[in-house]
Amino acid sequence: MLILQYSLYAQTYTLGGQVVTAGSKEPIPFALLQVLPAGMSVQTDSSGIFQLEVNDSVKDLLVVVDAPGYQSDSFRLSNSNNQVLTLRPRAAEQMEEVVVTGTMRAVSRLASPIPVEVYSPRFFRKNPTPSLFDAVGMINGVRPQLNCNVCNTGDIHINGMEGAYTLILIDGMPIVSALSTVYGLSGIPNSIVERLEVVKGPAASLYGSEAMGGIINVITKPAGSEPSLRADMMTTSWMEHNLDLSLNLQPAKGVQTLIGLNYFNYNKPYDKNGDGFTDITLQDRVAVFNKWSFARKLQRSASIGLRYVYEDRWGGQMKWTSAWRGSDSIYGESIYTGRWELIAQYQLPLHEKIMTQFSLINHDQNSYYGTTSYQANQKVAFAQMYWEKALGRHSLLSGLTYRYTYYDDNTAGTANEQGENQPAHTPLPGIFVQDEWTFAKHHTLLLGYRFDYDRHHGAVHSPRLAYKWSPNRTHTLRGSFGTGFRVVNLFTEDHAALTGSREVEIAAALKPERSYNANLNYVLQVPVQQHFANIDLTAFYGYFTNKITADYLSDPDKIIYDNLHGHAVTRGLSVNGSMNFTFPLSLLLGVTYMDVYQMEDVNNPGQFERRQQLFAPRWSGNFAISYQLPRRFSFDFTGQVNGPMKLPLQEHDYRPEYSPLFCLANIQITKKIGQKTELYGGLKNLFNFIPENTFMRPFDPFDKYTNSNNPNGYTFDTEYNYAPIQGIKGFAGLRYRFL
Repeated sequence: MLILQYSLYAQTYTLGGQVVTAGSKEPIPFALLQVLPAGMSVQTDSSGIFQLEVNDSVKDLLVVVDAPGYQSDSFRLSNSNNQVLTLRPRAAEQMEEVVVTGTMRAVSRLASPIPVEVYSPRFFRKNPTPSLFDAVGMINGVRPQLNCNVCNTGDIHINGMEGAYTLILIDGMPIVSALSTVYGLSGIPNSIVERLEVVKGPAASLYGSEAMGGIINVITKPAGSEPSLRADMMTTSWMEHNLDLSLNLQPAKGVQTLIGLNYFNYNKPYDKNGDGFTDITLQDRVAVFNKWSFARKLQRSASIGLRYVYEDRWGGQMKWTSAWRGSDSIYGESIYTGRWELIAQYQLPLHEKIMTQFSLINHDQNSYYGTTSYQANQKVAFAQMYWEKALGRHSLLSGLTYRYTYYDDNTAGTANEQGENQPAHTPLPGIFVQDEWTFAKHHTLLLGYRFDYDRHHGAVHSPRLAYKWSPNRTHTLRGSFGTGFRVVNLFTEDHAALTGSREVEIAAALKPERSYNANLNYVLQVPVQQHFANIDLTAFYGYFTNKITADYLSDPDKIIYDNLHGHAVTRGLSVNGSMNFTFPLSLLLGVTYMDVYQMEDVNNPGQFERRQQLFAPRWSGNFAISYQLPRRFSFDFTGQVNGPMKLPLQEHDYRPEYSPLFCLANIQITKKIGQKTELYGGLKNLFNFIPENTFMRPFDPFDKYTNSNNPNGYTFDTEYNYAPIQGIKGFAGLRYRFL
């Protein structure tokens, strides 16, 4: 009776709070809290938030908090819902987070023989952007490049190599198309992203064509990991509006789904530099992403995802409307894009671990660049099966791949010798094998080989060699060597976006691109008194025996594509550093020096002329300074610095051949309110940098008057671009968790 009476009077109450990193106050997702007297445990959500329901008979509540990469600690909880528990990072375990991109296997960063950089959404929230395409500009050595001042088409350069050499993956599955760096990262809701894994350097032995420059793997959040509905809304002083939604559900037992929605709208034309053209492109973009995961026996994986992106964007003279689309009266560049992607993976129900992966892509584009029409359709089917097996000190991986590409447009890219339209059908089967061998303590050797067969170019061989030596958790040295290849594919909006002012010409039968590449990477993780420092140093070198080059200089009215008559070199040095202090300050700093050039035999046989790569700055840098202020305020100062880069010029051009040194800096203040609300705001392009002379003859975009008052024969030009034509702007946003 006494026990029954006590239980009747006993009540439960809720304790809550957040687990954060000491110093920087960054939330720690999925930390485990073990309640010792009560014999229960709970895990924080993706924002580091936890809640406990405790019987009031428990008077002395002690919890032990554990999280990968952090020192375990114990705390006594009070009767409150706003408790903040801080964990200190372990310098020796910061490399223990699991990555999959470098070797197609789930291994810790420390154990991976391939250097992989990992970036969480918390990193990108230091400078919020409406798309991942803009966000990756915060990564050292990764540069979103705008290739057209009118339509704002761009691609992603890794270590100075153009976007065609960057492969985009979603959950490890390749979004294989030449527009993947543009549309692969546009329209992915930021709220569904778990992390980004970046591999700089070739990975053709595993991922095949289009992975010569590097890989960006977008890892989405686990479907149904927790029922939640989250929203992120942002607007700017330029009237750019962005909405990001994510919904996590478990509709049935063993079935989990993740839904993401992104909508971006900018519909207020500005011409603040007075050239008569829109400073930035107006656009409506909507993207929907849905991933389903299914529970199976023995934790075998099965998932399917679908993404759809639609975009309507235009730029041009201020008086342009859709009624002038394709006319020669008022200049405009208008692009309608519809793209859907289906990705799936399934582990076969066998004793051995055999994975199958599939992706289907359809891309439709309806574009006008002035009077020039660009109508294109691309379909890509991809299938891959690989087997993973551990044999003693060997971790084996082998697989089969098949890619089929259909492409049709109304340009010279799909015309036969008679000038008739001839859509391209490109099958590309392949096979690969990889052995990761831990042959001695602290020593790992990776050997890989890939064979692809193209019906036009024949056999393509891609070997790979990597070595890692890690004598302890403080020092790690990695070296790698391999070859890269890319099958010819001109389907990229880069070449079409310029046809409003230039004609595309293919000078000869284009051959596959080939390169030899080497990287040397050193990582130092060391405590400095009570603080923690990390230094990541990489030297890279690439030698192209053939490369498809776009010649802008020989004829101002043309872009001439041809094989490289000579060789090309990409070399440089990259340094990343970070420092976490015991007081609430964290620093990130990255610097990349690179020399990207071509040695081309242009006039005299054996006489090579050095040509610097366009849009590849000799050096660039990134920084992020974060400080935690009282009353749950935080401050972020971020930016990118770019050194001079070579720009395309016309003959007798009066504009500088190299861009000036410039910095795009941003500040942000964030306020957390309770456990569900976060307000943020700040300024972008703090120093109000605006590039000059971005257009040639903007008053004559159709070149109707090139012979009057024009002794140098200049023509309308849009590709002299190296930075956004948008000055300082304010932004404000709200993040809210409904569930």
